[in-house]
Amino acid sequence: MVNRKKVERQAKPKKTQKVLNAHPEIDSIDLAVEVVINEDQKSRRAWAAHNKFIRQAIADDVKIDDAFGRLIPDSAK
Repeated sequence: MVNRKKVERQAKPKKTQKVLNAHPEIDSIDLAVEVVINEDQKSRRAWAAHNKFIRQAIADDVKIDDAFGRLIPDSAK
């Protein structure tokens, strides 16, 4: 019986290689790690900007409603 997870795990480097158009498997893995790190950095910067915006709105006593019409917590005093 074939271990399905093992087969899928072995196929991932090949799929990554194809998606990233990298030749050696190690290059594709290196590029994939870089993509993950870059996405994490972008996400952290976006959350930092969001939090700064919310803090400033609270400091300026600005009421903020989200897309569903709910008040953002702590934005009303």
